Amino acid sequence: MSTTIVIIVAAIMVIVLVAALVWVLMRKRREHRRVEAEGIRQRAAEQEFEVGQRQAQADETAARGQAAQAEGEAKAAQAERLAQQAHVHRNEAADSRTELDKEWDRADTLDPDSKSPRTQPGADPEQPSRNP
Repeated sequence: MSTTIVIIVAAIMVIVLVAALVWVLMRKRREHRRVEAEGIRQRAAEQEFEVGQRQAQADETAARGQAAQAEGEAKAAQAERLAQQAHVHRNEAADSRTELDKEWDRADTLDPDSKSPRTQPGADPEQPSRNP
């Protein structure tokens, strides 16, 4: 029985030592993980500023893009207005040209000495012959 007690006591001692060793290892592992986590947090804090700068740059670029788009739309609207004005001016110029041609024809009709092909017999009245 004394051998059995020694074996039991030795087994208990081994179990206690193994439990203590496991407890120490777990504690070291937890401490190591805390240190590792703190390192990660420090690196993340260092990168926070850079990420903020990148975000600010992205926001600024987006704002410039929107401003350029708005400017482009304003220019397109201005171009459309100018095209409409040009169309109106062309129509006015064509009307003025028609009136002027009528005046030239009227003058040529009234002038007995006119050598204009419009007043010549057989001339095509639709074909302009004047060089202003």
